[in-house]
Amino acid sequence: MTFLFDHDVPDDMAFGLTAMGHEVFRLRELLDPRATDEQVLRFAADHDYVLITCNRDDFLTISQAIPHVGIIILIRRNARIRERVALLRLGARGRGRNSQ
Repeated sequence: MTFLFDHDVPDDMAFGLTAMGHEVFRLRELLDPRATDEQVLRFAADHDYVLITCNRDDFLTISQAIPHVGIIILIRRNARIRERVALLRLGARGRGRNSQ
């Protein structure tokens, strides 16, 4: 599975996903930082990337109108390790689906 990290996703969240064999791209490496959320979601869809963001309110709204591969909205937890564990569980599900 290939993931696109929105600007608000901490870089260290990628370590576990890449260790599991997933590809991770950072938005700032691919698009102008002034890109709108709509442009970001379309870019992710055009490249078959699952978007990972912390921007719940905006992406919940636009995901209703713009077709996409998938969106994971990270919920800030009281410890970064809990965020990583939640993301790794999702990554493991995605990896299992691709290997069948």
